[in-house]
Amino acid sequence: MEKIERLIAIVMVLLQKEIVSAATFSKLLNVSKRTVLRDMETLGLSNIPVYAIQGASGGYGIMDEYKIDKRLLNSTDLENILLALSGLEQIYVSREVEVTIKKIEAMVNAVTLKRSVRLSFYDWSGRDEMMDVLKICQEAILHYRQVTFDYIDKEGVPTARTVEPYQLHFSEMSWYLIGFCLTRMAYRTFKLSRTDNLTLDKRTFVPREGAADQRFAAGFSPELVEVKALISPAIRDQFIERYGKHSIEPHSAAFLLATIDIPQNRIGFRHLAGFGTELKVIAPSSYVEDFQRYVEDIIENYR
Repeated sequence: MEKIERLIAIVMVLLQKEIVSAATFSKLLNVSKRTVLRDMETLGLSNIPVYAIQGASGGYGIMDEYKIDKRLLNSTDLENILLALSGLEQIYVSREVEVTIKKIEAMVNAVTLKRSVRLSFYDWSGRDEMMDVLKICQEAILHYRQVTFDYIDKEGVPTARTVEPYQLHFSEMSWYLIGFCLTRMAYRTFKLSRTDNLTLDKRTFVPREGAADQRFAAGFSPELVEVKALISPAIRDQFIERYGKHSIEPHSAAFLLATIDIPQNRIGFRHLAGFGTELKVIAPSSYVEDFQRYVEDIIENYR
């Protein structure tokens, strides 16, 4: 964290707290107590009325007359921001996100913080490995550094890539890197789980014109086909969450009829196969035939 960011964070916390210890600031900002002391001296020289209290229960405070009661954001606004950040924190844990959350929590009175909504995500074991890759990518993006990595495409073909990274993109359960590939001399979207040996290069780059306009590659959004399937009531809620209530209609005592848009490829087949005997694809016929061959290939693995 840059010094100016630390100073802003310190002031925001002190505006809402009576006394905050040096140890608390040290842990929150991930710096030494000596650095906290220097930051307090800097604030004092900047005419911010920070004062110190000695002793076991001592710490730092800010003069009451300096505190501002009126804010541009009310407590509901801040709670909504916290909700959004807590979701980000669970898929991308970083020191910056942690500090931002602490800053906003400090602005919300603990008594009025309702926390009416909470988010929970699966704690996948591969997430810790992905965090290291994400941190390298983010550093490269922020400081305009090239990255190199080995990449295996969806057909299983390995290549070595050098990329100017511009943006991280999270879609469904996966992280992607959007950048200009110097190996292919074109903008590309890379699925990070298909990368290996990702390294931050010493070489820097000047952002290309139009780089900010690059979007998530269309190749990752395949053409969709309208499919009709009979589904068990046991999986009704899963279809509602993904496709909406309008996608389901009554059919019989045992099944509901679901009409959904889904790709006619292995990605779509893999998704539908996950419902096992709770689902039966009935139209269109070409989709039924391709899906049946996919299921037969699975059965063949166990013969």
